[in-house]
Amino acid sequence: MSHRQQHPVKVVTDGACSGNGTDDARGGWAAIIIAPDGGELVLTGAEAPSTNNRMELMAAIEGLAAAPEGSTVELVTDSSYLAKAITDDWLGSWQRRGWKTAGKKPVANRDLWERLLTQLARHESVNPRLVRGHAGHELNERADRLAQDAAATAEATTPPMDGSASEQMGFDIG
Repeated sequence: MSHRQQHPVKVVTDGACSGNGTDDARGGWAAIIIAPDGGELVLTGAEAPSTNNRMELMAAIEGLAAAPEGSTVELVTDSSYLAKAITDDWLGSWQRRGWKTAGKKPVANRDLWERLLTQLARHESVNPRLVRGHAGHELNERADRLAQDAAATAEATTPPMDGSASEQMGFDIG
């Protein structure tokens, strides 16, 4: 059942990846979920091999999954890839084109975008707020440190991504 909230749940996310796009890249993500009453939940995870974009998406997916269903969510991110996919309806365009970019190439990270769509649908609304990374935003800086710490613990235990790592970095978003 959906419920309206006076104040949104704040979900602050970040992803990190050392060796981004290489076969031995280690990624980490973090989500800080802040309830309207100020209560806080911190989630982190890791994946290897990975890319920075995958980690940005995982942070958002897991943060939204932890927010109560039916919430109004302020999604704070330093990833324009993530924010614009929602605000500029890249997701809708990709779906209408059968998960192809404007250049007719497969959308990178489709598995995660589909998971994100499921989480977006659980909430009353999700309003991305793009912040500048490494620019002193306290919660973004904290999420960045958490994601980097998680990346440092990543081990190559996950199955290889569909396609090569360089293909997953694809940025043909149109």
